[in-house]
Amino acid sequence: MRSLGHRGPGTACTRARGGRGRRSRRTGAVRPMNAPRITSLVVDHLAALLAQVLRFDAPADAVMSRYFKQHAKLGSRDRGLIAEGVFYALRRYASLKWMLQPAHPERAPRLAALVTLARQHGTAALDARALRGDERAVRNALALDVSTAPSAIRAEVPLWLFQRITAQYHDAEALFAALVEPAPLDLRVNTLKASRDEVLAELRSATRQHPPLPAEPTPYSPDGIRLFEKPALTRWPLYQDGLVEVQDEGSQLVARLVAPRRGSMVVDFCAGAGGKTLALGCLMKSTGRIYAFDIHAKRLAGLGPRLKRSGLSNVHPAAISSENDARVKRLAGKIDRVLVDAPCSGSGTLRRNPDLKWRFDENELARVNAVQANVLRAAARLVKSGGRLVYATCSLLATENQEVVESFLAEHPNFTVVPAAEVLKAQGIAIDHAERHAPWFVMLPHLHGTDGFFAAVLERRR
Repeated sequence: MRSLGHRGPGTACTRARGGRGRRSRRTGAVRPMNAPRITSLVVDHLAALLAQVLRFDAPADAVMSRYFKQHAKLGSRDRGLIAEGVFYALRRYASLKWMLQPAHPERAPRLAALVTLARQHGTAALDARALRGDERAVRNALALDVSTAPSAIRAEVPLWLFQRITAQYHDAEALFAALVEPAPLDLRVNTLKASRDEVLAELRSATRQHPPLPAEPTPYSPDGIRLFEKPALTRWPLYQDGLVEVQDEGSQLVARLVAPRRGSMVVDFCAGAGGKTLALGCLMKSTGRIYAFDIHAKRLAGLGPRLKRSGLSNVHPAAISSENDARVKRLAGKIDRVLVDAPCSGSGTLRRNPDLKWRFDENELARVNAVQANVLRAAARLVKSGGRLVYATCSLLATENQEVVESFLAEHPNFTVVPAAEVLKAQGIAIDHAERHAPWFVMLPHLHGTDGFFAAVLERRR
């Protein structure tokens, strides 16, 4: 990471173009004409919100949603700057904390807000009144060279996660760099209602809902579209009418690994809000039967509106008490395909959920591993002879991935591994670097531009 004593993104570019800017009376720094003006209001609200979010006792998006409801009079521009500031601080919390260590704790939230905004937009973007005598403290923090900080701080992750990832990946530095960047917005086209080309044409054309959007096909998923802007998607007819769903390309490919056939019986064992369930239903052309199970009824309730938009008629959601629920047991030995989207650390989703790296503790891994093993055993009982079981996580850690599967196989010699690359090849899909991770399915942000995913395809011997 470069030194933080810079003037902010865009400044050098503006000068190179011969562009004009405004000079700050207080700092003397030049603010590009297109840079936002950061007012005291934005700083105050960002400081107040960071004071709550940085306790890491609740998901950041839930804390932000509650805060913005309590401050409903905030304008959309200020709200956007504040939200972006929160996520910027979370992505770079390790270095932010390192830079602020000399600060008095009572001043930390405000200094954290000022330093975050200066790192984002340059010091010249800060209104002189917003600094309120903190200019020297901000400049001192920005003058620190993060390249001299310990390795885990430069990687912007907790020490335990840094140690595990560096031990597992030879290109860990590139992976850490990718995890600190925001993720693009991936869509999955509901091919029961439209083709990908039709949706791409719609996105690239100006409509009443949006100007032309830069959209491109995802490189691996045949049904995916990638957007590099974050428009108000829920207002679009494309979304409201069920032609598209938000789903990371890696998640789309996990559904492809299940490879369900028309008319088959499928169980999505940890369905959650149903992103993969809907993808499976689409692959089955709304035939057969999909049981969408989850122990969290509130999460599963999110599937209802999505299911209605999709037009699918083959999905049957059911909240269960545990993996040993009677509704699960009665399906023993009857199911063609079972997907276990296992609970995990979520370490592969840090681009989208940067607070997770600070909220999830290494000590929780043993508990999570036990849950993963129990769910996988229970799911295996459902698979018929010749049927398949797909175990998947959005984790980067071998202890939640390969090690769980290898332990399961040692206990269940009646299951064998099907190379993931072969399953995808049969559908015309080839993943870069697949041979590096064979026989498993692995997607990584720095290699594939997706969230981090792992999956194993297992088949019950006939």
